[in-house]
Amino acid sequence: MKLLYISNDINEIKKVDKIGIDFIFIDLEINGKKERQGHLDTFISNHSIEDVKKVKNILRNSKLLVRVNPIGERSKEEIDKVLEYGADVVMLPMFKTKEEVEIFVSFVNKRAKVCLLLETSEAFFRIDEILSVQGIDYIHIGLNDLHLSIGLDFMFECLVGDFMEHLVNKITKKGIEFGIGGVARIGEGELPAEAILREHIRLGSKMAILSRAFRDGSKELEKEIIKIREEYKKDLLLTKEELLENKNRIDKIVREISFKRRHK
Repeated sequence: MKLLYISNDINEIKKVDKIGIDFIFIDLEINGKKERQGHLDTFISNHSIEDVKKVKNILRNSKLLVRVNPIGERSKEEIDKVLEYGADVVMLPMFKTKEEVEIFVSFVNKRAKVCLLLETSEAFFRIDEILSVQGIDYIHIGLNDLHLSIGLDFMFECLVGDFMEHLVNKITKKGIEFGIGGVARIGEGELPAEAILREHIRLGSKMAILSRAFRDGSKELEKEIIKIREEYKKDLLLTKEELLENKNRIDKIVREISFKRRHK
């Protein structure tokens, strides 16, 4: 599984680069984000385009992934700059149409890998036409904005039922590598991290963003990463029946949490 670590802290990144993190994630997205997520306990980026250059210059092992802003008047200028500064992967957030994806792919123009951050209800329902676009390397399914876009109470409600299977089966048939949301440290999380990892395996997900819990400094990061890798490796040996049992457990926990949130 590819692990993504969001940071623009040079000293922190130097350490993280040595311990098996696949992608260092620079987040330039700011347009509209505060309006969407300002009421939630979520990360609003303070990263700058100059961070792309600074981080790229110190990386020795990890790849550099940069999330740009949604398609707009300055998209080409922004994408050209992050590519000039060395982005290995460029991520497009908040797209709703095939046309936006086509524009994005043309702006990147094969100079880096293309990653779509699928996080709107429009993109979900238009997935067939979006997947017809050539040049998509990765798709990451962003549960935070997706659940807001659909009008759900809890981001992991997106995992309940066969909602996610419908989506990822289409992506898998196109041969596109995909990831889903984020993961907490082993033994933590409102929905246990172990259960989330097993669902990644059941669905065929190959990427996850490390949650902010990994950055609080209270535990040694390398050991926490090893725990995730070991848990994932162990879970790969589970049977289909065991993975389905875990899925049913997730559905039950998520429904209970959602019910509490609606009635508090």
